[in-house]
Amino acid sequence: MSMSNATYPGDGILYDPYREPALFDGVLTKRVLAFFIDAFLILALLVAVVGFILIMGIPTLGLAWLLFPALPLFPIVALLYVAFTLGGPRASTPGMRVVGLTIRGAMGERIGPLIAAVHALLFWFSVSILTPLVLIVGLLSNRKRLLHDLLLGTVVMNATPLEQTRR
Repeated sequence: MSMSNATYPGDGILYDPYREPALFDGVLTKRVLAFFIDAFLILALLVAVVGFILIMGIPTLGLAWLLFPALPLFPIVALLYVAFTLGGPRASTPGMRVVGLTIRGAMGERIGPLIAAVHALLFWFSVSILTPLVLIVGLLSNRKRLLHDLLLGTVVMNATPLEQTRR
């Protein structure tokens, strides 16, 4: 079996935490930090949009303020943020890049925008229903995978050790 299919000879386990512990060292803590960084960035974007609408309302004599009812659509912006960063060529959101994480699919591939969007939706739904049980799944998983990772077959890991293996 060759390294081209991203498995190890004899075991078929992709990204084995016992053979490559550096891939998963501190991943859960980093994921929590990355979440807060990304949430802050999305909130900052929302505040900027609200500020822009407020300021533009003055020269437009209040016409721009008619955009305020569209603000409940802002979760779509958050979803697009995740879809095109997590599903992009770097395979990580800006928050994940700050803490040194990346995501891969079941066969070691980058996941793409559609799977990234589904990943985010499953995360939001699972956290809203199962909090804090979602994190317990990660504590019990040897590859630090959360419930939505298990459902989609994705793995979040440290980017630097992954790059060093040239996978």
